[in-house]
Amino acid sequence: MGAEQPVVVERGPVSQFLTDNGFEHQYLGRDAAGVERLEVPREFLLPLCTALYAYGFNYLQCQCGYDLGAGQPLVSLYHLIKLADGADRPQEVRLQVKLPRQDPRLPSVYWIWKSADWQERETYDMYGIVFEGHPNLKRILMPEDWVGWPLRKDYITPDFYELQDAY
Repeated sequence: MGAEQPVVVERGPVSQFLTDNGFEHQYLGRDAAGVERLEVPREFLLPLCTALYAYGFNYLQCQCGYDLGAGQPLVSLYHLIKLADGADRPQEVRLQVKLPRQDPRLPSVYWIWKSADWQERETYDMYGIVFEGHPNLKRILMPEDWVGWPLRKDYITPDFYELQDAY
């Protein structure tokens, strides 16, 4: 019996384009729907997104956040679509950026895709991820004076929150 051969994962076309043009990222394979998944270091998010926009990814369908667990990184996720006339199925790619809980900052992509506006605000409001350069980064779901980030897995729900000016 010989040694097992390593499984070779062929990069998708978006990952190959980014690699050919010197953009650092990690190819994570495809999800169940066949969408390429890439992990991007936060310092390369803006240049990589600018390149993807120039490559034709003209629509940010979704930006959201999630928490990998107490003590683990927070994640900012971007689902991009290349809308083109006559395409049966548009090309899609999903980017993720892992951020340390102690410093969850990364640049806003609002200036590339305006649809990031309220989505980044919601992610900020629920997870405390700060999108630097966002034109109006403030709470969108919780009251302005709310303390903490309600969707973090280590969030402790306050026993009481007084509604002021409720009438």
